[in-house]
Amino acid sequence: MQLFLASLDELCILASAVVMAVGWHQIRHRRVESHRRLMLAGAVLAVLFFVTYVLKTIVVGDTSFGGPAAWRLPYQVFLQIHSVLATIAAILGILTLRAAYRERFSAHRRLGPWTLVLWFITAASGLVVFLLLYIIFPPGPTKNLFHVWTGH
Repeated sequence: MQLFLASLDELCILASAVVMAVGWHQIRHRRVESHRRLMLAGAVLAVLFFVTYVLKTIVVGDTSFGGPAAWRLPYQVFLQIHSVLATIAAILGILTLRAAYRERFSAHRRLGPWTLVLWFITAASGLVVFLLLYIIFPPGPTKNLFHVWTGH
């Protein structure tokens, strides 16, 4: 169950990044309606990621880093950077969507590229976290979020 939910999380975040990349390409070619639909689909996938992540945290808990002790501190630093960037990207995403919804397209055009680049970085760093937690090294014990974040 743990690996299934973690894989579902990762699939959602990566799919959202791919869909948003295509949406960005569409607006660069002035295909506004296609851009709108793709970006909304990417946002839905991002929300689905968040919901499955919260579900996994509530039902299963979070998995600790199970790799070598020498990698533990670099992993924790990387995880914290990923978490901060993900939070900033989510906030910017809400602001970017809100600007588009309110037809404030100058603000949308200013925020959009920053939001998208941060989301790409978040998706890529999330993939690294997933690979380190579940694929490259054996998963550590599953604990509540507080213990995972503090490295204990």
